[in-house]
Amino acid sequence: MMLTESDILNAGILIVDDQESNVALLEQLLMESGYVHVTSTMNPREVFALHRKNHYDLILLDLQMPGMDGFQVMEGLKTNDADGYLPVLVITAQPGHKLRALQAGAKDFISKPFDLVEVKTRIHNMLEVRLLYKKLEDYNQVLEQTVKERTAELRESEARYRSLTELASDWYWEQDESMNFTKVSGPVLEMLGIRVDPLAGTPGGTQVEGWNETERAFLQEAIAARRPFLDFLFSRVNADGSQQQFRVSGEPMFTQSCRFIGYRGIGVEITSKK
Repeated sequence: MMLTESDILNAGILIVDDQESNVALLEQLLMESGYVHVTSTMNPREVFALHRKNHYDLILLDLQMPGMDGFQVMEGLKTNDADGYLPVLVITAQPGHKLRALQAGAKDFISKPFDLVEVKTRIHNMLEVRLLYKKLEDYNQVLEQTVKERTAELRESEARYRSLTELASDWYWEQDESMNFTKVSGPVLEMLGIRVDPLAGTPGGTQVEGWNETERAFLQEAIAARRPFLDFLFSRVNADGSQQQFRVSGEPMFTQSCRFIGYRGIGVEITSKK
């Protein structure tokens, strides 16, 4: 996030002072220094509307003005400034007002009578900080939007993956990080020895027998250890003596920070295919 001198000289500046001579001096100083977007007002009540419209990068604000002083202007700007940053550099001839102004939200101050070199330096430095702040804010907004877009893409990709997986297999299952089943399609619960409700196909009913216990133990161990497995052959013998065979694949799921979030797998019955 680099700034050029052109960025600084093109910043928007508002001068607020009830003394015409002070306004003229500051305008001349800024113009001679190369600043090209300088506006002024001698009516402090106009500041809020002007800032809402133009979003100034810097407001040079006199503290002692009739009708509405600089402290009141700053209080009004706090409710007006959408980005949460108060770009105010106060102008004061009262040493006691400097600390109060900083506590009220001003970022810096200029003392009267003016030291022109000091004025130019403080304005330049404050604009540099202000514009870097805006660039950082813009960058964060772009980053946030990019994250949202990538998250949406990942979710869409995941949905497509699941859809294609289900179409390419006879059944599919998912488990959460506590190994609770969140999605089940097919006989995976029976394979793992979990009692199944014969009507609902969910845990809690009778246990289906006939599964190969050695193969079941291997499958349970692989899932418990969060190991992937590919094309594992699994079989069972039905009550009529016929045998079914399945090809099973599964993998653990992790976040980008390597936190385990569950398990998923697919299966295909290969009895008829063999």
